[in-house]
Amino acid sequence: MSNLPPPAPREYLATLAGLGKRFPNGTQALAGVDLRIAAGEFLAVLGPSGCGKSTLLRLLAGLTEPSEGRLTLAAGTAPRRDIGFVFQDPTLMPWATALANVRLPLRLHGLPRAEGEARAAAALAAVGLTGFERARPRELSGGMRMRVSIARALVTRPSLLLMDEPFAALDELTRHRLNDDLLALWAGSGMTVVFVTHSVFESVYLSSRVVIMAARPGRVVAEVPVTAPVPREPGFRTSTTYAALCRTALLALEGAARA
Repeated sequence: MSNLPPPAPREYLATLAGLGKRFPNGTQALAGVDLRIAAGEFLAVLGPSGCGKSTLLRLLAGLTEPSEGRLTLAAGTAPRRDIGFVFQDPTLMPWATALANVRLPLRLHGLPRAEGEARAAAALAAVGLTGFERARPRELSGGMRMRVSIARALVTRPSLLLMDEPFAALDELTRHRLNDDLLALWAGSGMTVVFVTHSVFESVYLSSRVVIMAARPGRVVAEVPVTAPVPREPGFRTSTTYAALCRTALLALEGAARA
């Protein structure tokens, strides 16, 4: 039976009730996941390795089906068309330019070339890559390749952006810079972001809410609201407010790992 609380008076982009996922080999990745994702929020998903965070994103994207429970998307939200997905690996076509990589989803949707290239160029500009439209992945740094991947996810103008540890392989300074850029993109777009990470510090810095998942079978066991204004102030990462929120999230994560 679902433990989902009574709905609050706000618009939800996605509702997960008693959601479970069992793979053909018998592994129960998720069980009894109850979660509401509000339209326009930045939701960070935090949890120990193997708790089903990536599986949760794939369910939201419509890339796999739940074994039990219910996943309801708001009217007008269609998986694979209104949902963008950014993976940990940029997964770019190595032979194609940045512009061609970003234009790919629009090409698959049948958009005319001129319109597709204009939208791809605008998406690259939005992530700070004006002037690199003709560069190929091998000519770009790791952070720039991730920017191309984010631009490709944004070019379809999704209402929901799913991100699976996209900055995990980057150095700390690049990661911080992309965190700030991502927050600016989110704040100016009105889209909803669900961001999976292993980092307590990144989850608190980016999100308006952090949900913590317990070890397999994964389920939501705690949440931490983050009410700091966006964009984050320059001193937010060293503030007592940030430190207290990180401590709360860390304690919840430690509890989830023991659950």
